[in-house]
Amino acid sequence: MTPLFDCRDEAQLLAGMRHARQAIARGELIVLPTDTVYGVAADAFTPSAVQRLLDAKGRGRNQPPPVLVASQAALTALVEEVPEPVQRLVDEFWPGGLTIILPAQPSLSWDLGDTLGTVAVRMPDQRVARELLEETGPLAVSSANLTGKAAATSAQIAQEMLGDSVSVYLDGGFSDTGIASTIIDATSLVRRGADDASEQRVRVLREGAVTRAQLQSVLGDLLEPEESPEGAADGAA
Repeated sequence: MTPLFDCRDEAQLLAGMRHARQAIARGELIVLPTDTVYGVAADAFTPSAVQRLLDAKGRGRNQPPPVLVASQAALTALVEEVPEPVQRLVDEFWPGGLTIILPAQPSLSWDLGDTLGTVAVRMPDQRVARELLEETGPLAVSSANLTGKAAATSAQIAQEMLGDSVSVYLDGGFSDTGIASTIIDATSLVRRGADDASEQRVRVLREGAVTRAQLQSVLGDLLEPEESPEGAADGAA
Protein backbone atom coordinates (compact mmCIF):
# COMPACT_ATOMS: atom_id res chain seq x y z
CA MET A 1 0.00 0.00 0.00
CA THR A 2 1.22 3.51 -0.80
CA PRO A 3 2.78 5.12 2.30
CA LEU A 4 1.08 8.08 4.00
CA PHE A 5 3.19 10.36 6.19
CA ASP A 6 1.69 12.61 8.88
CA CYS A 7 3.61 15.85 8.36
CA ARG A 8 2.42 17.21 11.71
CA ASP A 9 4.86 14.74 13.30
CA GLU A 10 8.43 15.98 12.78
CA ALA A 11 9.90 12.49 12.33
CA GLN A 12 7.27 11.53 9.76
CA LEU A 13 7.68 14.91 8.06
CA LEU A 14 11.39 14.34 7.46
CA ALA A 15 10.80 10.80 6.17
CA GLY A 16 7.85 11.90 4.04
CA MET A 17 9.75 14.77 2.44
CA ARG A 18 12.66 12.46 1.61
CA HIS A 19 10.34 9.88 0.02
CA ALA A 20 8.46 12.61 -1.84
CA ARG A 21 11.67 14.06 -3.32
CA GLN A 22 12.76 10.60 -4.41
CA ALA A 23 9.38 9.86 -6.00
CA ILE A 24 9.42 13.14 -7.93
CA ALA A 25 12.97 12.40 -9.14
CA ARG A 26 11.77 9.00 -10.41
CA GLY A 27 8.94 10.63 -12.37
CA GLU A 28 6.25 9.38 -9.98
CA LEU A 29 3.29 11.14 -8.39
CA ILE A 30 2.84 12.46 -4.87
CA VAL A 31 -0.05 14.05 -3.00
CA LEU A 32 0.70 17.10 -0.87
CA PRO A 33 -1.25 19.62 1.21
CA THR A 34 -1.58 23.20 0.00
CA ASP A 35 -3.25 26.25 1.48
CA THR A 36 -6.37 25.59 -0.62
CA VAL A 37 -7.05 21.88 -1.25
CA TYR A 38 -4.80 18.82 -1.59
CA GLY A 39 -2.87 18.52 -4.83
CA VAL A 40 -1.43 15.63 -6.84
CA ALA A 41 2.02 16.59 -8.11
CA ALA A 42 4.60 15.56 -10.69
CA ASP A 43 7.88 16.98 -11.99
CA ALA A 44 6.82 19.72 -14.42
CA PHE A 45 9.83 19.01 -16.66
CA THR A 46 9.24 15.25 -17.04
CA PRO A 47 6.57 14.76 -19.74
CA SER A 48 5.92 11.13 -18.79
CA ALA A 49 5.29 12.19 -15.18
CA VAL A 50 2.84 14.90 -16.29
CA GLN A 51 1.05 12.33 -18.45
CA ARG A 52 0.92 9.99 -15.45
CA LEU A 53 -0.76 12.79 -13.50
CA LEU A 54 -3.37 13.33 -16.22
CA ASP A 55 -4.02 9.59 -16.44
CA ALA A 56 -4.42 9.25 -12.66
CA LYS A 57 -7.09 11.96 -12.65
CA GLY A 58 -8.78 10.75 -15.83
CA ARG A 59 -8.02 13.94 -17.74
CA GLY A 60 -6.92 14.59 -21.30
CA ARG A 61 -4.12 16.77 -22.67
CA ASN A 62 -6.70 19.50 -23.27
CA GLN A 63 -6.74 20.05 -19.47
CA PRO A 64 -3.07 20.78 -18.66
CA PRO A 65 -2.15 21.07 -14.98
CA PRO A 66 -1.05 24.32 -13.35
CA VAL A 67 2.48 24.68 -11.95
CA LEU A 68 3.29 25.46 -8.31
CA VAL A 69 6.44 27.44 -7.50
CA ALA A 70 8.28 28.41 -4.33
CA SER A 71 9.14 32.00 -5.24
CA GLN A 72 8.43 34.98 -7.46
CA ALA A 73 11.80 34.36 -9.10
CA ALA A 74 10.52 30.99 -10.30
CA LEU A 75 7.50 32.70 -11.87
CA THR A 76 9.81 35.04 -13.78
CA ALA A 77 11.78 32.05 -15.08
CA LEU A 78 8.67 30.24 -16.32
CA VAL A 79 6.79 33.01 -18.13
CA GLU A 80 7.55 35.23 -21.10
CA GLU A 81 6.90 38.41 -19.14
CA VAL A 82 5.40 39.58 -15.83
CA PRO A 83 3.35 42.69 -16.69
CA GLU A 84 3.18 45.41 -14.06
CA PRO A 85 -0.49 44.71 -13.16
CA VAL A 86 0.36 41.03 -12.63
CA GLN A 87 3.27 42.01 -10.41
CA ARG A 88 0.80 44.01 -8.31
CA LEU A 89 -1.39 40.91 -7.97
CA VAL A 90 1.61 38.78 -7.02
CA ASP A 91 2.72 41.31 -4.40
CA GLU A 92 -0.78 41.38 -2.92
CA PHE A 93 -1.90 37.74 -3.08
CA TRP A 94 1.22 35.55 -3.19
CA PRO A 95 1.83 33.27 -1.50
CA GLY A 96 -1.84 32.42 -1.59
CA GLY A 97 -4.84 31.21 -3.52
CA LEU A 98 -4.37 32.91 -6.88
CA THR A 99 -3.41 30.98 -10.03
CA ILE A 100 -2.23 33.24 -12.88
CA ILE A 101 -2.16 32.22 -16.55
CA LEU A 102 0.53 33.91 -18.68
CA PRO A 103 2.41 33.09 -21.90
CA ALA A 104 5.10 30.53 -21.08
CA GLN A 105 8.79 31.19 -21.57
CA PRO A 106 9.38 29.89 -25.15
CA SER A 107 12.79 28.41 -24.31
CA LEU A 108 11.41 25.95 -21.73
CA SER A 109 11.66 22.28 -22.60
CA TRP A 110 8.54 20.71 -21.14
CA ASP A 111 5.15 19.28 -22.12
CA LEU A 112 2.24 20.04 -19.81
CA GLY A 113 -0.36 19.19 -22.44
CA ASP A 114 -2.25 21.39 -24.89
CA THR A 115 -1.39 24.71 -23.24
CA LEU A 116 -1.46 26.89 -26.38
CA GLY A 117 1.84 28.34 -25.24
CA THR A 118 0.63 29.38 -21.78
CA VAL A 119 1.25 28.25 -18.22
CA ALA A 120 -0.85 28.64 -15.06
CA VAL A 121 1.36 29.44 -12.04
CA ARG A 122 0.74 29.73 -8.29
CA MET A 123 2.83 30.05 -5.12
CA PRO A 124 1.07 28.23 -2.24
CA ASP A 125 0.98 29.61 1.30
CA GLN A 126 1.71 26.30 3.03
CA ARG A 127 4.92 25.22 4.76
CA VAL A 128 5.20 21.62 3.52
CA ALA A 129 4.39 22.53 -0.07
CA ARG A 130 6.81 25.46 -0.15
CA GLU A 131 9.68 23.50 1.43
CA LEU A 132 9.20 20.68 -1.06
CA LEU A 133 9.04 23.08 -4.01
CA GLU A 134 12.27 24.73 -2.89
CA GLU A 135 14.00 21.36 -3.20
CA THR A 136 12.29 19.91 -6.29
CA GLY A 137 11.74 23.04 -8.36
CA PRO A 138 8.40 23.73 -10.10
CA LEU A 139 5.83 20.95 -9.88
CA ALA A 140 2.83 20.30 -12.09
CA VAL A 141 0.03 20.15 -9.53
CA SER A 142 -3.68 19.59 -9.98
CA SER A 143 -6.36 19.11 -7.35
CA ALA A 144 -6.08 15.62 -5.81
CA ASN A 145 -9.26 14.01 -7.08
CA LEU A 146 -10.70 12.09 -9.97
CA THR A 147 -12.15 14.32 -12.67
CA GLY A 148 -15.76 15.12 -11.83
CA LYS A 149 -15.29 14.50 -8.10
CA ALA A 150 -14.87 17.14 -5.39
CA ALA A 151 -11.29 18.22 -4.65
CA ALA A 152 -9.79 16.33 -1.70
CA THR A 153 -9.57 18.22 1.60
CA SER A 154 -7.48 15.54 3.31
CA ALA A 155 -4.77 13.07 2.34
CA GLN A 156 -7.09 10.17 3.22
CA ILE A 157 -9.81 11.41 0.86
CA ALA A 158 -7.20 11.79 -1.90
CA GLN A 159 -5.93 8.28 -1.22
CA GLU A 160 -9.44 6.82 -1.53
CA MET A 161 -9.72 8.30 -5.03
CA LEU A 162 -6.18 8.02 -6.40
CA GLY A 163 -4.93 4.90 -4.60
CA ASP A 164 -1.70 3.33 -5.81
CA SER A 165 -1.37 5.65 -8.81
CA VAL A 166 0.36 7.93 -6.27
CA SER A 167 3.68 6.88 -4.68
CA VAL A 168 3.67 9.09 -1.56
CA TYR A 169 0.92 10.85 0.40
CA LEU A 170 1.89 13.79 2.62
CA ASP A 171 -0.77 14.41 5.27
CA GLY A 172 -1.03 17.94 6.65
CA GLY A 173 -4.47 17.55 8.22
CA PHE A 174 -7.73 18.84 6.82
CA SER A 175 -7.56 21.83 4.48
CA ASP A 176 -8.29 25.09 6.29
CA THR A 177 -11.05 26.20 3.92
CA GLY A 178 -11.41 23.58 1.18
CA ILE A 179 -11.75 26.47 -1.28
CA ALA A 180 -9.68 26.02 -4.45
CA SER A 181 -7.56 28.83 -5.86
CA THR A 182 -8.97 31.57 -8.06
CA ILE A 183 -7.79 31.23 -11.67
CA ILE A 184 -7.22 34.30 -13.84
CA ASP A 185 -6.09 34.65 -17.45
CA ALA A 186 -3.67 37.57 -17.88
CA THR A 187 -2.26 36.55 -21.26
CA SER A 188 -3.79 39.56 -23.07
CA LEU A 189 -1.55 41.87 -21.03
CA VAL A 190 1.45 40.29 -22.76
CA ARG A 191 0.03 39.44 -26.17
CA ARG A 192 -0.49 42.95 -27.49
CA GLY A 193 -1.63 42.01 -30.98
CA ALA A 194 -4.74 44.19 -30.89
CA ASP A 195 -4.67 47.99 -30.97
CA ASP A 196 -7.81 48.16 -28.87
CA ALA A 197 -6.67 48.64 -25.26
CA SER A 198 -10.03 47.27 -24.08
CA GLU A 199 -8.87 43.84 -25.21
CA GLN A 200 -6.03 43.96 -22.67
CA ARG A 201 -8.05 42.72 -19.72
CA VAL A 202 -7.61 40.14 -16.98
CA ARG A 203 -10.31 37.48 -17.11
CA VAL A 204 -11.52 35.45 -14.12
CA LEU A 205 -11.85 31.81 -15.18
CA ARG A 206 -12.74 30.51 -11.73
CA GLU A 207 -13.46 32.48 -8.57
CA GLY A 208 -12.16 30.79 -5.44
CA ALA A 209 -9.93 31.76 -2.54
CA VAL A 210 -9.36 35.30 -3.88
CA THR A 211 -12.62 37.12 -4.58
CA ARG A 212 -13.47 39.21 -7.61
CA ALA A 213 -13.78 42.22 -5.31
CA GLN A 214 -10.21 41.69 -4.09
CA LEU A 215 -8.95 41.44 -7.66
CA GLN A 216 -10.91 44.58 -8.59
CA SER A 217 -9.25 46.50 -5.76
CA VAL A 218 -5.84 45.85 -7.34
CA LEU A 219 -6.66 45.85 -11.07
CA GLY A 220 -9.48 48.38 -11.36
CA ASP A 221 -10.68 48.67 -14.98
CA LEU A 222 -8.17 46.04 -16.14
CA LEU A 223 -10.46 43.34 -14.69
CA GLU A 224 -12.88 42.10 -17.34
CA PRO A 225 -16.55 42.58 -16.38
CA GLU A 226 -18.23 39.57 -14.85
CA GLU A 227 -19.84 37.07 -17.19
CA SER A 228 -21.94 33.98 -16.62
CA PRO A 229 -19.83 31.24 -15.01
CA GLU A 230 -18.34 28.69 -17.41
CA GLY A 231 -17.74 26.03 -14.79
CA ALA A 232 -14.22 25.05 -13.84
CA ALA A 233 -14.70 23.27 -10.53
CA ASP A 234 -11.87 20.82 -11.16
CA GLY A 235 -8.31 21.81 -11.89
CA ALA A 236 -5.87 23.95 -9.96
CA ALA A 237 -5.15 23.24 -6.33
